[in-house]
Amino acid sequence: MLFDKVLQRFVDRSPVTVMMRGVTEYAFPPERLDELFREHAQKQYQDELLFSSMVNVLALAVTGSRRSVNAAYESCKEELGVSVAALYDKLQGTETQVSQALVRETAARLQPLVKRMKGETPALLPGYRVLILDGNHLAATERRVAETRRLHSVPLPGQCLVLLDPRTRLMVDVFPCEDAHAQERSLLPQVVAMLQADDLIIADRNFCAGQFVRDIREKQASFLIRQHASTLPRKRLIGKRVKVGETETGVVFEQTLEIRYSNKPGQQVIRLRRITLKLHEPTRDGEKEIHLVTNVEGVDAVRLVELYRRRWTIENAFQELDQALQSEINTLCYPKAALLAFCVAVATYNVLSVLKAAIRVAHRDPALVEELSGYYLSEEIAATYGGMMIAVPADQWTHTFARLDIAELATALVDIARRVDVKRFRKRKRAAQRPQPARTGGYPDKHVSTARLIAQRKHHKDRAMTA
Repeated sequence: MLFDKVLQRFVDRSPVTVMMRGVTEYAFPPERLDELFREHAQKQYQDELLFSSMVNVLALAVTGSRRSVNAAYESCKEELGVSVAALYDKLQGTETQVSQALVRETAARLQPLVKRMKGETPALLPGYRVLILDGNHLAATERRVAETRRLHSVPLPGQCLVLLDPRTRLMVDVFPCEDAHAQERSLLPQVVAMLQADDLIIADRNFCAGQFVRDIREKQASFLIRQHASTLPRKRLIGKRVKVGETETGVVFEQTLEIRYSNKPGQQVIRLRRITLKLHEPTRDGEKEIHLVTNVEGVDAVRLVELYRRRWTIENAFQELDQALQSEINTLCYPKAALLAFCVAVATYNVLSVLKAAIRVAHRDPALVEELSGYYLSEEIAATYGGMMIAVPADQWTHTFARLDIAELATALVDIARRVDVKRFRKRKRAAQRPQPARTGGYPDKHVSTARLIAQRKHHKDRAMTA
């Protein structure tokens, strides 16, 4: 692509920031965001403050370009044309289905872009669309809501279930819930409703519920879930378990598990595969065996065990949301506002995943799937973004990127990604941590002067040298 001189300098000096803005132009077109709001909002309406403007303000705070929502508002209040109180009122009333639609829309726009760049990782299980399910409880907020000010208990603004596509590294769907104390399993019917026949859900034992298993089967979809000790109804093991192979972490056995949903004659009974991994080393919780239940047929049990181990992908994604992006803003105390900010962070994480895919393709290095650091990428973007937006007018970004079709944008991203110095953005490998020494000095309820401790150390060192 041809850029003017100012933009070309940013392409040369900070290509990831230019890529971030370019993908954002494609993923968050203002007209489409406002249309989404009109389609999904039931109580709220758009007046002076547009939904696209709210997303833009939150994106500045989430990416670290501005240190808070208020600072983000101050940076663009002339364009918003409303008071900060009006902004917070709008955030507090944004319905969760609008926040969910934001994530779904951006994921739907970005998945074809990753495929066009050939940035997908190899299929985990050919013939299935593998999705990893997990939940995230938003962290405690400040006590700004009147009812929380006199409480010792910390206020929790809500929770979300998230579906991650490990091939594209995109979070393709979220299921927000305003009640932080609600059981995660109460949200599972919403997950089932969006499943397709070739989907394979991988989930931890908290999602191992009899109704969930039955509903997935009725949708002709598949599951690979760690068995919970007490949630499957009237379960019964049939026959002896048989050793079928080994992995690096243990020995794999297989057995049939029968679930009876009622004791009444003629009621539904289903049979599943129960795969057991007998570990060489116990887990941190002291568990020596891990049991998985699945309805996947014709696939080796050892391969399914290795597939389940890919669950850590979504754990890493949540960690990156926490470290690289400000996904949980503690000043947003009202549940709807906090959940909208989290969903904006999820959509921004998806943009970062597209950047990583472009860098992998440009440098032809599959190892970058795990080695690229979202934290270092976000740090570079936050440091450069504000100055770049001052130097390059908004309409120039629209002219340069928003009007490209998907093939042109994919080519442009890979071309810019070739300028990225990959060494700057690789994860740093930590040395093995030393065990913590027992604390014997000082008193728990008193302070110590660090300067005096260092001076004392120097004094002892000097005496040892002169002895």
